[in-house]
Amino acid sequence: MKIEHLNEIKGYMYSFAKDSAHDVAHIYRVLNHALNLAKNYNVNMDILVAACLLHDIGRPAQFADPSLCHAKVGSEMAYQFLKELGWSEEDCTHIKRCILTHRFTISAQPETIEAKILFDADKLDVIGAMGIARTLQYEGKMNVSLNEFFNEYHRKLIKLYDVFYTKEAKEMATSGKELLERFYLELKAQLDTSAAEGYLSGILAP
Repeated sequence: MKIEHLNEIKGYMYSFAKDSAHDVAHIYRVLNHALNLAKNYNVNMDILVAACLLHDIGRPAQFADPSLCHAKVGSEMAYQFLKELGWSEEDCTHIKRCILTHRFTISAQPETIEAKILFDADKLDVIGAMGIARTLQYEGKMNVSLNEFFNEYHRKLIKLYDVFYTKEAKEMATSGKELLERFYLELKAQLDTSAAEGYLSGILAP
């Protein structure tokens, strides 16, 4: 990749990485995971690096309008941006598809090895200790209670361990699952207020 293109892509990404749970550090962790996974496959590195750097640029649009999907919005934004940089139609479309299919909750599935690696790399940053920290950070930003963590656990977190595409990502995820399950049970026990509620109900009963 031309250094000027890389710098343009990084600058574009920086302008949208405002969410504390999906900030520049998250983008670079995803890229780091992707580079490690890519060592075992025949990968177009320009496609992979660009897709990793741009995969969350649609986040601000989704925050402004929750009915939008950041993967869909971001894929269109990346396509237009790279076309303006002079990238080929084929490469722009490939990157657009990688970004479109990186989200866990979207029906479209990653097809190319670059798209699969981006998906896995992004999910590796949502498991184990990092996943717990980012989930709680995101829920704090959204001003929801700790109890929402349990909904996210059942809706997404515990399911991620079964959706990786590369065997390397599956192996990396193994230890994180046990940590997540322990945290879930411990938090659930510490948030149990049934004894206090029962006591107060008894006092206040006529």
